[in-house]
Amino acid sequence: MAGLIPQQFIDDLIARTDIVDLIDSRVKLKKAGKSYVACCPFHGEKNPSFHVSQEKQFYHCFGCGVSGNVISFLMEYDRLDFVDTIEELAGMYNLEVPREQSNDNKKTAQQYSIEKQQKLDYYELMDQVSAFYRQQLKTNTNSEEVIQYLKKRGLSGNVAKTFGIGYSPDDWQVVKDKFTKNGGKFDPQRETQLLDTGVLIKNEKGRVYDRFRHRVMFPIRDRRGRVIGFGGRVLDDSTPKYLNSPETPIFSKGQELYGFFEAKQANRDLKRLLVVEGYMDVVALAQHGVSWSVASLGTSTTSEQIQLMFRNTSEIICCYDGDRAGREAAWRTLQNSLPQLQDGRQIKFMFLPDGEDPDSMIRKLGEEDFVALVDQAVPLSQFMFENLISQVEMDSEDGRSKLANLALPMVNSISDGVFKQMMKDKLAKYLGLDSQSLDRFITPEKPSTKKQQQKKSNRGSIVRQAIGLLVQHPNLANALKDMPPLDQINMRGTELLQQLADQVHEQPTINAAQLLERWRGQPEYDSLLKLASWQHDVDDEHLQSHFIDTILKIINKHLELRLEQLSHKDRVEGLTSKERQEYAQLITNER
Repeated sequence: MAGLIPQQFIDDLIARTDIVDLIDSRVKLKKAGKSYVACCPFHGEKNPSFHVSQEKQFYHCFGCGVSGNVISFLMEYDRLDFVDTIEELAGMYNLEVPREQSNDNKKTAQQYSIEKQQKLDYYELMDQVSAFYRQQLKTNTNSEEVIQYLKKRGLSGNVAKTFGIGYSPDDWQVVKDKFTKNGGKFDPQRETQLLDTGVLIKNEKGRVYDRFRHRVMFPIRDRRGRVIGFGGRVLDDSTPKYLNSPETPIFSKGQELYGFFEAKQANRDLKRLLVVEGYMDVVALAQHGVSWSVASLGTSTTSEQIQLMFRNTSEIICCYDGDRAGREAAWRTLQNSLPQLQDGRQIKFMFLPDGEDPDSMIRKLGEEDFVALVDQAVPLSQFMFENLISQVEMDSEDGRSKLANLALPMVNSISDGVFKQMMKDKLAKYLGLDSQSLDRFITPEKPSTKKQQQKKSNRGSIVRQAIGLLVQHPNLANALKDMPPLDQINMRGTELLQQLADQVHEQPTINAAQLLERWRGQPEYDSLLKLASWQHDVDDEHLQSHFIDTILKIINKHLELRLEQLSHKDRVEGLTSKERQEYAQLITNER
């Protein structure tokens, strides 16, 4: 869908959306003075440095520096591009996103960039490839063998259709030929797209061929249902058992979950999610009524995947093999999950007997007994302390000291709340201490390093100070109406300052978040973001007078520089009559 999204529509979305409510629905916020705070969702930390201003409709982390408005947060947290974010916000209010045509060639945030169009092409291509695999499951000469294999695994036609299961032919270039030959003519651009999305692969000699051959194909969908990758499973005992799409511009396995889209479609309200290891496990569980399972596309579940799940449910059960490899994967998942834990969220672990997987277990037990097994999953706290205690000798002081060294960093990484306090109490009990004594070993992070404090104290030029104040408080632009145009002042940044003021004059009710959005995609955007989070330490009562004083300083600085410039020219080459008149006026003003 080509065309611009009207700026007024974007402004309305920002005005409709309270940034505190939106962020709190994903990251639990606490009131702290005029702001709301939380541990930053974009980097690991023990104490909250992520601040959200309801007044400015703006967030900023003093730890990692990330900042922005509601649109920026959704783009970063939900990993959406700009247009998808606007559509997501509009969907919250059941609004259609309007489009308008423009002949302006200047790059704007609303325009589809080349990268955006490439992604749209990739999504369309992957959907076509997926459809081809599904069609091959019905018509290929080997289709009967594949269908019998799926039936042997207990899968019905309906569940195969739900998950879009297909078949990649036993051929080195059937997919390549299908999608790169247009009317018999080779299309090199399409071959590049197939290589970019991992459907084709190129060897060291430069030969290009199909990545997946003679495999049951499981399309991996993103949360919007778009095909972004594939997993292919062999029909026999050959290796590798599973072959997955590589990382591509539209697929990052650490940020996606196989079956997540299908689980959301099947369950309007996801009470919990069961995380398993294989595609076939997810499909087999769905076949037997457990439609709330996903696969992590790797040996352990990443922090990003845990964030995604907790945005949709409050309980996660991670299912692993009971062998050493399975328990090691579970431990990595536990470590990744600790910073994401908040009051009301639960993570549990279940381990299967040797030689069993969720597929075999649910076929053996049936849905009811399998769910009963899930209900017996071990809470995170139990798994964590059992694992740590197994590594030390609790009968000795040295052993308990080692337990403290192992456990304290993990407990510290949990967000403040009741659960963290319970974990501290549990650790203190194992160590033979009371919680107050344990608190001495939990050192709060300093709010900022010396380097950060120096950076904070360095306000930069007076023009930057003025821009920072105006970005945060757009209504200050009213003070500039009776002053000379700032873009006529030959100082770096004054043109930008005047542009910001003009934008406010055009829309007097504009807020800080909306003003910033005007500059997304422009070279100045990153600098404006930094200035929007600048701590000016000026109280509201004196804000306007301080801003006016800053503007007067800019004007006076300009006049001083102009006087020096004319004085130098007068000594070197002489002044024109107009310049001499200006010079005389400046000297008079100086006196």
